[in-house]
Amino acid sequence: MSRPTIRTQRLVLEPMSWDPLDELCALDADAEVMRFLGAPRTADEVRAKIPDRLSPSDDALGLGFWCGFERGMFVGWWCLSLEGPELAEIGWRLHRRAWGRGLATEAAAALLEHGFETVGLERIIAETLAVNLASRGVMRKLGMTHESTEPIGPNEPEATLPGAAEGMVRYEIIRERWASG
Repeated sequence: MSRPTIRTQRLVLEPMSWDPLDELCALDADAEVMRFLGAPRTADEVRAKIPDRLSPSDDALGLGFWCGFERGMFVGWWCLSLEGPELAEIGWRLHRRAWGRGLATEAAAALLEHGFETVGLERIIAETLAVNLASRGVMRKLGMTHESTEPIGPNEPEATLPGAAEGMVRYEIIRERWASG
């Protein structure tokens, strides 16, 4: 199995490649996009991350990273990454011009379906800073439930981010709940 191209009502999710490198660099260079993730990244830092996001082992499982396009325009990326047996983590990062339009939820819902129906996952989690209300809203819209809030230690990379004192939240959804929703 390899990562398929996934189509939603408004988006085409294509397996991540080097093709949208300029758009990926612009995304990670935006301080507002990176507000809850860390400092903006240079083009060299983004280039260094791409090989990890093109992992052949993830691809063989039908998991990994996808670039999202709306009418041919890059809007961001989504991932579904293996975290353990039958467990994956879902995530997303969108350009500001794509915020507030339901695109994160639309694509993530398609990836949940892919993860449960095609890959055969039993549980999918998502994590973010407790203060990241937009991402938490997406998680709730996906039917995910808040499972825990953990403190962020002073030596963890997230410790310097705005709102880090509120901790890191973890949401999850299991296949049975997804199928009944």
